Amino acid sequence: MSVTTKLKPGVVTGAQYLELLEACREGGYALPAVNVVGTNSINAVLEAAAKNKSDVIIQLSNGGARFFAGEGCPDANAARLLGAVSAARHVHTVAAAYGVCVVLHTDHADRSLLPWVDAMIDAGEEHLKATGQPLFSSHMIDLSAEPLEANIAECARVLKRMAPLGMSLEIELGVTGGEEDGIGHDIEESADNAHLYTQPEDVLKAWEVLSPLGHVTMAASFGNVHGVYAPGNVKLRPEILKASQDAVAARFGGGAKPMSLVFHGGSGSEKAKITEAVSYGVFKMNIDTDTQFAFAEPVGAYVDANPVAFKHQIDPANGKPQKKLYDPRKWLRAGEKGIVARLNEAFADLGSAGRTLAG
Repeated sequence: MSVTTKLKPGVVTGAQYLELLEACREGGYALPAVNVVGTNSINAVLEAAAKNKSDVIIQLSNGGARFFAGEGCPDANAARLLGAVSAARHVHTVAAAYGVCVVLHTDHADRSLLPWVDAMIDAGEEHLKATGQPLFSSHMIDLSAEPLEANIAECARVLKRMAPLGMSLEIELGVTGGEEDGIGHDIEESADNAHLYTQPEDVLKAWEVLSPLGHVTMAASFGNVHGVYAPGNVKLRPEILKASQDAVAARFGGGAKPMSLVFHGGSGSEKAKITEAVSYGVFKMNIDTDTQFAFAEPVGAYVDANPVAFKHQIDPANGKPQKKLYDPRKWLRAGEKGIVARLNEAFADLGSAGRTLAG
């Protein structure tokens, strides 16, 4: 399929989402997938996407969703759902004004969080009835720590629910080391750790079962790890992605890159490895650790530059009010600008700048 049409700006789901993925595959580029925790991080991601004329993926972990609803919410499970729905509605409300296409996604749900996923699908069904569009573009299930058969079976159950809504499912095969908001694997980051490298035969088995049920994307591990580590601790092997694509293409067809692949743990990765991974069909690179630091660093610098304002409402040295300095809009905006600057780099690394499909 050749992508020639322009899409309506805003959240994309169903056929429009698939068209965006096809554009990534044909164009040889990928989109940053940025974890958000509030309106400030959402708005910064949209601002960066608009400035770079790139489409983008906004995603929430379970902890990010809970934080969005407020840490004071007494029911953590309710907060996860309320925060996810509230964040999604915020994106639906403002995204089109930024003139780009936005994929809405949730990140890393292990078995304990499957009720959260099911509840979000319920909310998606209601949103579809009211608006003609599901609430999210896709969800992710991470059962990579379980036996492959159990992983595939549960993913199949959920995908059967999502497919009629025009939603996609992201699954994880193999193990991404480190931790992502409480979901992770205590694995030593070393080049010879077989758990960090997905086997093509596992990809084949998952693709054979899941692809007839609906649209599925694969987070296949190739040594990637959540977080940022000292050089030498992690060895990325993107060629594993090519081997998986080749195996699926040989058995099932679909061209040289039949699968849409996901790169977890993109923060701190070597740029050459990012480029290579994208060339093998990666359409989505998760970036969280780097954007957290990109927000925190300028906020810290702002506080350091205005220390009196964060201790006294009135400057004791001259009697002047400090409101214009401690106003949250000042230092939160500094953090937003930090995220925008880091994402400028990500859009360039992934080759997506200037390639929005939004008309």
